[in-house]
This record gives sequence, C-alpha cells and structure tokens, in this order.
Amino acid sequence: MIEPTSSASTFPSPLARMRPPYQTLEPVSPERGLPPVRPVPAGEALVWFMAGGDWERCFQLARSRAPGVALIVILPPAPQSESDQERILRTVERCHPHSVLPHHPDPDLEELELVLRRPSAYPQDDIVEYLGWRGLRITQEMRELIRRVLELSSEIGSVSALARGVFISRRALGRRFLSAGLPVPSHWLQMGRLMRIVGVIQAEPTSLFNAGTALGYSDGFAVSNQMVRLTGVRPSKVRTHLGWEWVLEAWLRREAENGGFSPTNARI
Repeated sequence: MIEPTSSASTFPSPLARMRPPYQTLEPVSPERGLPPVRPVPAGEALVWFMAGGDWERCFQLARSRAPGVALIVILPPAPQSESDQERILRTVERCHPHSVLPHHPDPDLEELELVLRRPSAYPQDDIVEYLGWRGLRITQEMRELIRRVLELSSEIGSVSALARGVFISRRALGRRFLSAGLPVPSHWLQMGRLMRIVGVIQAEPTSLFNAGTALGYSDGFAVSNQMVRLTGVRPSKVRTHLGWEWVLEAWLRREAENGGFSPTNARI
C-alpha cells in the first residue's frame, strides 16, 4: 500500500458519511469506523478522500463497508510514478466503488449528491461486479448469463422473450439458475427493469408513469406494485434515498428470505 500525498483534503477526516437528506458530510474516524447497523440505512454513502489519512485502515473500512452502502472515492493528486498510479487503481478496484472522482481538496456536497443521482451507464456490469463483491458464488459462465439477462431487461419484459434473447429454451434457462442456487430468471429480469427505473427517477424529475411506460410497464402503479413486491421499497423512498446499491440489497434480502437462493448463496 502506498502512502497518501502531502496535498491533503481540507476535510477533517479522510472518511465521511452521507445520509438523507444529504445536508452534511459527517466525519468518520478511521480508528472507530462506521457503527454496525442492521439493516443498512437506505441511501447511505461512504466518501473516501484518498489524499489524506491512514490508507491501510481507510482501505479496510471501505472494502468491508456494510452491504448497500455506496462508496465514492476521491483520488489523490496524480502521483509521479507509473507504479504508484497502478497501485492506486488496484486499491480502488478492490473496493468496488459507486463512483471515482478526480482529486479535489474540498468537494462540494451538492456535487457528491449529483454523483449518487447519476444513473449507471452500464448497470448490468455494475450489478454483476457488486454481486461478486458481496460474495455470490457462481461460475464465470453464470456471471455472464446474469449480465446478459440484466442487459436485455432494457428492451424485453417476458421470460419467453428472454429465452429467445439468450438462445436457450425456457426450461433449460430455468434449470441453469436453479442448479446455480439462484432465483428464477424472471426475478432477475424484473430486478433489472426495476434497477433501470431507480436510475431514471433518481436522476430526473419524471413521473413514475413515464419512467415505467418507457420500459414496457402499463402504468406507474404496475411499477410501484412490482417494486414493493420484489424489494419491499416504494418508489417515493427511492427518489429521496439515493444510490442503487441499497435497493439491490433489499432485493437480495427479499429473495433470500423467500428461498430464492441456495443456503450457500443466501448467506451473502
């Protein structure tokens, strides 16, 4: 682990906590860390100012943060050597952050809030990487199949169309997920559609009707009902509690409670 540069942030702590309604950045002591809370408060984020503090301790806290907490990494000033640049990138990658921002000694809270609001350009990749960070035990082939299902969720809404899209029969597709100890394909497809809704309604002041019909839902009520059924979360809360990680975590918990995961994967 390389040491932080001397150009430190003006913020009093290298770690900070963001919570709704996102009016303050709360310093987090690297020695004490975040208090253990179950379930994780919705819409919470951890901000790591890499320009200062004990990197080893901050790295451990960022990497082992509670499930559902988004991580925003603010890079240190550009290092002089290429080897230091590579070490920084490897450190950041191992933490699986929500966003990585260039160095700034005093980032604006509103800008950090906008970062949480911004929808992912590739949600299927982010979700699959998050599942790996959470410890989901699946093969690379299954990982790619999940990624493809989530990718197709932007344009299809039925399992029959999904099976055609991945060139597998409905029955064989279901068997693959069952043998991997995972929820049924339709639940992954529905989750993928809902996560896209999350990105839209957090980023734009659009109606749930417009967001839903753009993805093939009949109306806003259909979106709301499915979101509550699959995650236990209402769209009104998603609008004010930012980030997608906590919503995905709610889906994972609901699936585990309903027996969607095998005993091994249910422990994630």
